[in-house]
Amino acid sequence: MLDLTRVRQEYMRDGLDEKDVLADPLAQFARWFDDAQNAGLVMPNAMSLATVSALGKPSSRVVLLKGVDDGKNGGFVFYTDYDSRKGREVAGNHHASLLFAWLPLERQIRIDGTIAKVSAAESDAYFATRPLGSRHAAIASPQSEVIESRAALAQRFNDAARAAGENPARPAHWGGYRLAPVEIEFWQGRENRLHDRLVYRKTAQGWRLERLAP
Repeated sequence: MLDLTRVRQEYMRDGLDEKDVLADPLAQFARWFDDAQNAGLVMPNAMSLATVSALGKPSSRVVLLKGVDDGKNGGFVFYTDYDSRKGREVAGNHHASLLFAWLPLERQIRIDGTIAKVSAAESDAYFATRPLGSRHAAIASPQSEVIESRAALAQRFNDAARAAGENPARPAHWGGYRLAPVEIEFWQGRENRLHDRLVYRKTAQGWRLERLAP
């Protein structure tokens, strides 16, 4: 067993004050994302996606953010296999949560909202930008299903590569999702665990900003 009771870190880097954040949480996200990129963090677009099955069973995994758009139907976009576990859970329960953990900056962002598929045109356009091997893999891999062996997966990939060629079409089971946020929390670590937590909640009048106790 592991005894981690003495593994500690004090948070001293920065603070987060209401007067310093933007009125639009998506703009504030873009500001913090720029900070993460400028700090040289590895894969700053990696985010934990938590979904819940129709029976109420939660699961989570890391996916990659591929776009943020604003406006009435804006949100956070990622791509995956629609037939995967996450895809099946989204089909049964549209509520989900994203989490960015930028630990070197002592920051987290939690985003709660509802998920819907992006348009086929958006998925087609993004699929065409992926490396060829990634496109063949999307065709070949029955994501989340039990497979016989690594060798069997490699054979499926080789078969898909031969059949699809150099310009494969996007398979119908693969595409994008957009999470439309209803709540976005910005967390900044502070000394003595008195962390700053500012949360934006979507209302009929727009975004309402509140401070939460750490």
